[in-house]
Amino acid sequence: MGYPAHSIEAGLLPSELIGARSSAQADSGSSEDEAASEARSTTSDCPSLLSTTAEDSLGGDAVDEQGQQEDLEEKLKEYVDCLTDKSAKTRQGALESLRLALASRLLPDFLLERSLTLTDALEKCLKKGKGEEQALAAAVLGLLCVQLGPGPKGEELFHSLQPLLISVLSDSTASPAARLHCASALGLGCYVAAADVQDLVSCLACLEGVFSRSCGTGGSTTPVVPASLHGLLCAALQAWALLLTICPSTHISHILNRQLPRLPQLLSSESVNLRIAAGETIALLFELARDLEEDFVYEDMEALCGTLRTLATDSNKYRAKADRRRQRSTFRAVLNFVEGSECEEETIRFGLEVLYVDSWARHRIYAAFKDVLGSGMHHHLQNNELLRDIFGLGPVLVLDATALKACKISRFEKHLYNAAAFKARTKARSRVRDKRADIL
Repeated sequence: MGYPAHSIEAGLLPSELIGARSSAQADSGSSEDEAASEARSTTSDCPSLLSTTAEDSLGGDAVDEQGQQEDLEEKLKEYVDCLTDKSAKTRQGALESLRLALASRLLPDFLLERSLTLTDALEKCLKKGKGEEQALAAAVLGLLCVQLGPGPKGEELFHSLQPLLISVLSDSTASPAARLHCASALGLGCYVAAADVQDLVSCLACLEGVFSRSCGTGGSTTPVVPASLHGLLCAALQAWALLLTICPSTHISHILNRQLPRLPQLLSSESVNLRIAAGETIALLFELARDLEEDFVYEDMEALCGTLRTLATDSNKYRAKADRRRQRSTFRAVLNFVEGSECEEETIRFGLEVLYVDSWARHRIYAAFKDVLGSGMHHHLQNNELLRDIFGLGPVLVLDATALKACKISRFEKHLYNAAAFKARTKARSRVRDKRADIL
């Protein structure tokens, strides 16, 4: 299926001071208007197979890059071999180590040589494994799609394992964690490697079937969802929203008619993450609807805005302070957009570059990759051609030592920048507090 052209702006950061701007996710300070993305990851009970040397090679800069890469690949060969071990704990440890490596490093050549071996091993883990092993296998599959991209090998990998992902996701007796990671892998894999519209439609239908069960039909009462399934519903909804960003307009209109009246029911969920995911998806649906029809009007606008306004000003003490802050920040942005304002722009800085995300579709795409890559997101933005193509960053920057030194900001300039950012943040918070005082 591939992905559409994106209008996310990108450029180089100048060495002089840069004005303080809001940064995306958890890349900036802890201001109230910052919505932190929470990466879902599963950790194994057994110790990681990574040695100290391997962990160092995954993390930071090394003098001998070539030697470091060779050491890492030797370790990765061991992990791949361990995927077929008889011990479930050994397989889980190998999967977790592979997950860390694939999120932290770009390894397309190594993976291309072993794509069939990895496909067979992951298929067995998804078929015969239980709970945590299935969850880790699905997480590794999502990362493999990011590494291999939309080429023939990536398509082959996704087509081979798509039926298994759907099978585990649709199995109500499977572990919620396994189903959660299968939902995320299905969405990301389809976004990157789906070959045709039919694959996209089948994945959308599967994901929609998962979260739609928690929405009542017509005037019926919203079903009570166990807390253990909140994470699954959130993952399925976010993966579904990701695929909407590449969905043909002919399908979008049917989806809008079917789901826009039902999604507001999820805004009353007990889970803050599910409420936020539902709010962001509603904003995305409004964005897509306005792309199709500039003067789009939602019939139940007054009730929806009332609910969004309540969530944007929620001050219930029984909710955790951090949850209240995240919720209010998100729903202020959602409410403003639904009422007709522009989408708030987010700024992501990585290395010497900067990325501006200025729509709800771009926000969902960035968050999906950030969830699976975690702290490795910046490395992939700098070096992964797939992500650079999706986000319109152009070719990978190749800078020699002289250029890097010229671009490096001095300690004094960093101090001035941090002081300016602190001052701007304080002023922004003061304005918000003043407005609250006026309301009270």
